[in-house]
Amino acid sequence: MLTRLEVRGFKNLLDVNVDLGPFTCIAGANGIGKSNVFDAIEFLSYLANDSLVEASQRVRGASGLRGGDPRDLFWDGYREHQRQIDLAVEMIVPAEVEDDLGAFAKATTTFLRYELSLGYSAPEGEGSVGRLTLLREELRHINRGDAARHLRFPHSVKNFRNAVVLGKRSGGAYLSTENRAGGTVINVHGDGGSFGKPQPRAVSRAGRTVLSTVTTNDYPTILAARREMQSWRRLALEPSALRAPDGFVDPRILSPSGQHLASTLYRIANEAGPGMEAPDSDAVYARVAGRLSDLAGIGAESISVEPDQVREVFTLFLQEKGNLRLPARALSEGTLRFLALCVLLEDPTFRGLICMEEPENGIHPANLPAILKLVEDLAVDVTESPDESNTFRQVIVNTHAPGVVQLCSPQDLLLAEARPYRTAEGVVTRALSLVPFKDSWRAVDGEPSFSEADVVAYLVAPAGAQLRLPWDLVV
Repeated sequence: MLTRLEVRGFKNLLDVNVDLGPFTCIAGANGIGKSNVFDAIEFLSYLANDSLVEASQRVRGASGLRGGDPRDLFWDGYREHQRQIDLAVEMIVPAEVEDDLGAFAKATTTFLRYELSLGYSAPEGEGSVGRLTLLREELRHINRGDAARHLRFPHSVKNFRNAVVLGKRSGGAYLSTENRAGGTVINVHGDGGSFGKPQPRAVSRAGRTVLSTVTTNDYPTILAARREMQSWRRLALEPSALRAPDGFVDPRILSPSGQHLASTLYRIANEAGPGMEAPDSDAVYARVAGRLSDLAGIGAESISVEPDQVREVFTLFLQEKGNLRLPARALSEGTLRFLALCVLLEDPTFRGLICMEEPENGIHPANLPAILKLVEDLAVDVTESPDESNTFRQVIVNTHAPGVVQLCSPQDLLLAEARPYRTAEGVVTRALSLVPFKDSWRAVDGEPSFSEADVVAYLVAPAGAQLRLPWDLVV
């Protein structure tokens, strides 16, 4: 769970510090840079798995092709000035993880702060591009006694915090940066605290983050941090992927694009996960159909996934009231996206952070309450302890739609605005700010916040429309 994000120098995120809860909605105008927040989160996830080169090329907005220019990721990256990206996150990581060899590891502490600084090395000679360089990397624990100060969103201390913030550590960092005569090194410290000699890794030879190199249970807490960051994903459900057939040998987990919808639902309804009881397939299908019936105009009587032994494919069918039976490929785009989220809601193995762009796309305005409620329900209930029925998931969405903003609780809203910002070089520019509602848990005395009047510009209704905000402001 990502509880705090700090970004400096990444695209138009020059100085963004934001606390995050189980569900967050970022609202703002088109083209203001809301998606850059998702890019920063996605970039961190890539850095936990890939090399610096590969991670930079996978981020939306970079070329995405071999040889792409990493200057795309820096603020004003093509001007001749010092380029540096500073990223920091605070996160709750899994207490137990599996390493790349199938062995399990238990984290010493589960509340961590990770900091990373990246620079830019100019191309060497013609026909080449520059590259990202690792400048600094730190991973430290946050003490249980300090958790209340860091976890600011409303939650149950007994049921939630005490269940997810675990362990203690007497030593220092798990990863630390040290400047030596021969150059900068990243020290890897064992979970035993001050016992044992740290393992230094030379920054000059690093083609990737040190965290991304930990693949076995020798460093369980670093591995847990890596696994947590690898679980941060951007959900971009595509109709073509949702309609694609699934073979028996295909993966049975929903991809970020929505591929493997049928095989995923079949697995949830018919296969028991590790340490889980055998599912009641009829009950699973009934819950999905019941949730799908929340959509106006969809009379979902039943849902099923049928394996075709001859063709060796799974087919998802929707039985509507009136005896009309439709395969998934015959459903509308909005219905398919809603159905995919219904399936994710039933999947206890689908954990981590989900970022979604404009969840209202393809949804009739009358169905906005249903889609928003579904998205909110995907997130963990922090009044209860996470378990199979309360999956430890977190959701962040962005939107520019008035209808979505009206339905969101002000406690969950962040207003994205472009505000004047003076850089260290004295340049005045406009950078993205994420501003909380003035009476929300995110608000800090002396820091910018928004009030009811500030959101009127984002909720301009067509002539004659009657809209009402959650705080009873009529637009």
